[in-house]
Amino acid sequence: MEGKTEGKTESITSQDGSTSSPAKEVPPRPVSPLMQFLPFILIIVVMYMFLFRGPKKKQQQHQQMVQSLRRNDRVRTIGGILGTVVDIKDDEITLKVDESNNTKIKVAPSAISKSLSVD
Repeated sequence: MEGKTEGKTESITSQDGSTSSPAKEVPPRPVSPLMQFLPFILIIVVMYMFLFRGPKKKQQQHQQMVQSLRRNDRVRTIGGILGTVVDIKDDEITLKVDESNNTKIKVAPSAISKSLSVD
């Protein structure tokens, strides 16, 4: 009888009635360790670009803008206050915010969001 393995080799009958020997499995090719870790490496590179490089570049641009401020430059603070630079020190910038009352405020350099002066 077909299908029994009492000392005989087993043959397989397909739906069309033909018989064939058992299919030989092709062993999978080994994958190099680099190819296994490549997706993780790519994810780390993308995360570095978005999480560290972008904010660092923006911080450098802000620092450069603050260092380029001069007297009589118009600026806007992070709170939306518009003023004119009167005095610049290492840890504070004095702004004149009202010409009629000569009102001045002192802010930290990090509080300056944008220079409105056209160079």
